[in-house]
Parts: sequence; C-alpha cells; structure tokens
Amino acid sequence: MSPNAKGALLSLIAFGVYATHDVFIKTLGATYSPIQIVFFSVLLSFPLATISLMRERAPSTLLPVHPGWIAARTVAAVITGFAAFYAFANLPLTQTYAILFATPLIITVLSIPVLGERVRLPRWVAVAVGLVGVMVVLRPGGTDLELGHAAALLAAFTGAFASIILRKIGSEERPVVVMLYPMVANFLVMGVMLPFVYVPMPVEHLGLLAVISVFAWVGGRIIISAYQTGEAAIVAPMQYSQILWATVYGFVFFGENLDLYTGIGAAIIIASGLFIVFRESQGGGSINTPVLRTRSRIGTPSMFRVSDLMKSGRFRDKDVKDDAPID
Repeated sequence: MSPNAKGALLSLIAFGVYATHDVFIKTLGATYSPIQIVFFSVLLSFPLATISLMRERAPSTLLPVHPGWIAARTVAAVITGFAAFYAFANLPLTQTYAILFATPLIITVLSIPVLGERVRLPRWVAVAVGLVGVMVVLRPGGTDLELGHAAALLAAFTGAFASIILRKIGSEERPVVVMLYPMVANFLVMGVMLPFVYVPMPVEHLGLLAVISVFAWVGGRIIISAYQTGEAAIVAPMQYSQILWATVYGFVFFGENLDLYTGIGAAIIIASGLFIVFRESQGGGSINTPVLRTRSRIGTPSMFRVSDLMKSGRFRDKDVKDDAPID
C-alpha cells in the first residue's frame, strides 16, 4: 500500500472514530446539558492528556509566547466545544456536519485580517458557493431554524478563528501550551456553570463519557499518523466522509433521514471545500497555508487536535513563499 493510500485509510478510520464519538454525544445530549457533557469529558481526559504531556521532551515553561493570542484562541475553543456539543445534541447529525463543513470557507475569509493573506477571485468564488450551500441546508423561511442551527454556525466560526490563530502563532508556541490551556479553561468554565444544570448520572453514563474521551484521543492519534504518512491534500478531504457516517448512524440510532436539501447543501459545501484544499495543494500559497493544514476536527474539547501539533512547525512545507497570494 502506498503512503498516500495508507494515509487516506488512516484518515477514514479516524473520522469514523470521531463520528462514533458524536453518536455518544447526541445520546447523552438527550438527557444532559452540553455543559455537563463537556465538563466530565474533559475531566476524564486529563489522564490521557497527562500521557501526552509526559512525551514532551523539550524542557520549557508552560507560559505562552503570545498570551493575548492564546487567550483569544482559548475563548474560541471553549465556545466551539460547547456550541458543537449543543448542535450534535439537538440537530440531525447530517445537518450538524453539513454546517460544520463550512469551517474552511470561514478560515479562508479570516485569513485576510488575521494572517494578512491575499485571496484571489477563484477562492472567493468557492467561498460564495459554499455559503450558498449553507443557505440550502438552513433554508431560511422554508424550515424552522432552531438554536441548534445557530450553535452549529457559531461552532464553525469560532473553530475557524481558533485554527487561524494557531496558524499565526503555532510555529512559536509549544504544542503542550496550545493543547493544555483550552482543556483547563473548559474544565474551569464548565465547572462554574455545572451546579446550575447538573443532573445525577448513573455509572453507565459516566462510562459513555469516558468512551467519548477515549475516542477523541484515539481519533487524534490516528489522524496525526495519517498526516505523517500521506500528503495533506490526500488526507484532508477524508474528513468529509463523516457525512456518510452521519447518514448511517442517524438512521440506525436516531431514526433520522437525510433530507434532499441537506444532501444538496452538503454536496455544495463539500465541493467548495475540496476546491480550496486542492488549490492550496498545487503550491503558490503562503507559508501560512490556512486551510489545508487545519483540516482536523473541531468540537472535541476533551483532547488535543491534530492541528495543535501540525502548527508547531513539524509538518510545514519547505518550499512555499511567505508573501505569495492565495489563488
């Protein structure tokens, strides 16, 4: 098996694990507040996070090099985790994924003010087409919009913002810093709010929360291996396979059907996202490469994301130019 084929296969497995992770979130979301789910999933993730931290060999402080940007990213990550969990709990899985797939489009737009990128017409057309796909999924005026839709849109935006910040400062910050601060913040913020929403949990539900934490960790490790094995242009698009998992899981476990508008809108969003990814893979983009290297996973506050390590400088392309415009 070629490295690219192996990388693609590993990526498919990783996003299958993530999709299964989301089934547990949706199952628990029928009974518990996202605040409670996020809090306990983070709490139960600390042993796994400790294992990851023990592998850090570079002696250094945990103080960030860019405290302002780390604070902004931490706030964005906390909002993303809560909003994504809320969306998964209250929307059909396929709708949630379709909206979250708009993240690379938002990353492209945010790359202009945050990274100083120059985005050319083809990329703007792709962004516009992708936003049309979002509108097809939401169908304003043709369907009842819920807080879940707003939460999914919010998660897409804040997840994109967190990714852009990481692209800006990731080469100068230790992976442990960009991983640990959002985890601790989620634990503290959700812990403060927990008494207002807490519902006693039987041991089997605590077990499901532990499974969520383990799946987030396993998915993260597999996707990192995928990027280490294959080219990002091959590995990154595999995230869109989650819509297939969502269709199957939604039907089997929750009696959900993929409606025509969600299917069409998701196809449009995926097509525009793929266009952006493959345009970047052709070269000529800036060293920041704001979309291709951020195709990991949003909405998993209980564990690191692959982008936490990829933005640390270990996976950078060597031949890109710092001031080149993005096509």
